[in-house]
Amino acid sequence: MNIESIRDYCLTLPRVTEDFPFDETTLVFRIEGKIFAMIDLERHEWLTLKCDPEYAVALREHHTEITGAWHMNKRYWNMLNLVGNLSDELICHLIRHSYNQVVKKISRRMRESIGLELVEE
Repeated sequence: MNIESIRDYCLTLPRVTEDFPFDETTLVFRIEGKIFAMIDLERHEWLTLKCDPEYAVALREHHTEITGAWHMNKRYWNMLNLVGNLSDELICHLIRHSYNQVVKKISRRMRESIGLELVEE
């Protein structure tokens, strides 16, 4: 997947916004103000996603293209090398998983009030 495809895919998820909170090159995708994905416009071969801690370890063990995210809590964040052999299907699954990890942290009351639900992984 390329950076345009990733951006387009992230923006198809409910209530997703994008911005550049850190600098002029780090594109961040958020759900209700919480980050679930990041990609650098200058180093777009790497995508950073939130992940369940146990699943994060399993992914790293099975895919050399997936590592702990640089400058992030490696327990919860993975970096995907998009130049490697990861399928578009797996990348999309991991984007949805990341999105759901953030949605789960939003209170049920808030989710219900805005009509926010988990997406199918």
